[in-house]
Amino acid sequence: MHNRNLTFRSLLLLVLISLSISGAFGQKKSGKKKHGRKPQPVGKPVIWQAVNIERRNLFDGPGGADMKPDLSKIEFIEREKGGHNKKYRIRDGSGRIWVAKPYTEARPETAATRILWALGYPSEINYLVPVITIPTVGKLTNVRLEARPDNIERLGRWSWKKNPFLGTDPFQGLKLMQIFLKNNDVIDVNNKIFGIDSPDGRLLEYVISDLGSTFGKSGNNDLPLFYRLGRKNDSPAKWDRAGFINGVKKGRLKLSTKGIKGRSLYRDITIAQARWLAGLLGRLSERQLRDAFRAANYSPAEIELLLHGFKRRINELNRVVNRDRLAKK
Repeated sequence: MHNRNLTFRSLLLLVLISLSISGAFGQKKSGKKKHGRKPQPVGKPVIWQAVNIERRNLFDGPGGADMKPDLSKIEFIEREKGGHNKKYRIRDGSGRIWVAKPYTEARPETAATRILWALGYPSEINYLVPVITIPTVGKLTNVRLEARPDNIERLGRWSWKKNPFLGTDPFQGLKLMQIFLKNNDVIDVNNKIFGIDSPDGRLLEYVISDLGSTFGKSGNNDLPLFYRLGRKNDSPAKWDRAGFINGVKKGRLKLSTKGIKGRSLYRDITIAQARWLAGLLGRLSERQLRDAFRAANYSPAEIELLLHGFKRRINELNRVVNRDRLAKK
């Protein structure tokens, strides 16, 4: 009996000690959370700027001809951590650092980046390399090289649901472009804030850093966990046929969001905001679009499909805008 009581007391003491330790640890942890937050970056937030769309070179893209990678010598640095796709950090012959991403996200990301940049949205600097040999990795085809310039500070991510631009035409236009491009990965982890020093002061550019899940089709259902079934990126034929605008209800666009995550994000886009975006898209020439798709190494037949899908979506936007304008007369 004495031994049983001793055992019980010992167990009770161990429980009290463990609770005390966990409580102290919890206080310490919560204290860190409260006082150890990263300071907010300082600068002027920018998600869009008015640009001369007609003069943008969509073949060379945001980096222009001067930033093109020098493939005369490639040095492997390390494999990039995080993300679902294999990526490699490399150094080119000029000493510039790049993140190389092969496989099915390379071509659509190259084209989508150029199109958003042409409209005035800040973007990553990237190029599509048809063939590259990376030491210790091997020979790869259709590889997107994304620059890591010294003058751009990568400051973390931004949220689709909480940012300085909510409700503005540029932000609503950016959301609408995700359905336009059929971006299946509209998630915060793919968004980055770039700190850049400019003649006008410190800028904080809000960028969609990963646009690889575009130019295809979304999933075929809205079921939790299963909504991804049937979705595909980098498929010009499927993108050409994929839905865009399903109609208008109470002055808001009804978009084709079946099979994508976060469908509620797209329910507040007005006809006026669609008109704003249509005005930008209408300034792009066929030549510029061909250049964007050529830069992504799409074949001539694929480019025709992509152009057809692009023009169809612009026509859908214009029909919605013009129908509303006629209804008000």
